[in-house]
Amino acid sequence: MKKSTFLIVGKHAVLEALKNPVRKIERVFVTEDAQKKLNRENQNLNLFNKVNVFYKSRKELDNLCGRDETAHQGLVAEVEQLEEVNLKEFLIENKKNNINLIALEEVSDPRNIGSIIRSAVAFKIDGIIVKERSFPSKSKLLYKSASGGTEHINIFKVANINTTLKFLKSKEFWVSAFDISAKKDFTDHNWIGKNILLFGSEGYGIKAKTLEHSDFKFRVKMDNNMESLNISNTVSVVCHHIFQSIK
Repeated sequence: MKKSTFLIVGKHAVLEALKNPVRKIERVFVTEDAQKKLNRENQNLNLFNKVNVFYKSRKELDNLCGRDETAHQGLVAEVEQLEEVNLKEFLIENKKNNINLIALEEVSDPRNIGSIIRSAVAFKIDGIIVKERSFPSKSKLLYKSASGGTEHINIFKVANINTTLKFLKSKEFWVSAFDISAKKDFTDHNWIGKNILLFGSEGYGIKAKTLEHSDFKFRVKMDNNMESLNISNTVSVVCHHIFQSIK
């Protein structure tokens, strides 16, 4: 059965999709200038081999992107979803002593999620757990913000975050919640081992019921003149520190 397709836009999102051997690409819409530039920058790769290429003007690509106000940079691709990765199967196959997973509760803004994916890939996070119902899996803004990162990380879509946290705790994971009410700075913690980095929604944070599953509660220490960071910035700061502390 043929899967439904959707559009991704932007140089890095489309480039990484073209380089990913398991990503099914139906068509690429591109300006001649954008294709020449991409080929020039990637001379060792035959990026458009076996891909249906359609040349378009920038205005035509603007119309193709619709009202998302996403800068396409002369490149748009029609793709299928990657095969979904099962969390339980991932844990069976992954025998590493140090595993770091991000869990997002009710985070729905595609720009924020895309930026989180980008940081997660940059700092070698092993996967991201999202609530399937609130994850904008076909958002052009998400793919553009992720800058190609969606091709390089496991995204685990689950029905219930709390049930998933309980399951992971039974598999020797520690759940660390990042909450504005926490007192302890996360940099004082030893991050060796199996960790779930739990972050809540942009507006309301982590729900009280979800916080009950956390083993630790942390905050990101900052100047008193600023109450909090954007969630994607917070995730980036946390992931960078963990990357530096266990590499």
